[in-house]
Amino acid sequence: MDTDPPPPPPRVPSLNRREQDILALERRGFPGPGVKERAIREELGLAPVRYYQLLNALLDDERALAHDPVTVNRLRRVRETRRSER
Repeated sequence: MDTDPPPPPPRVPSLNRREQDILALERRGFPGPGVKERAIREELGLAPVRYYQLLNALLDDERALAHDPVTVNRLRRVRETRRSER
């Protein structure tokens, strides 16, 4: 008796360009204070406060985890550490 193969898992939609750029910026190292904030403004055209709001939302997004698991998991650990210190 032949059985049909199971259907493929649903495809997770990919991140948009800005979301990908936010994660790419987080992968980079920055040499000193203010350098990252300047990069956020110049490269992404965002105020740092808005950038961190978007980044925080991305950390809870499964699409971001699928796109860049190393960065997302690292940032999740940092976030949890900071929350537990409060």
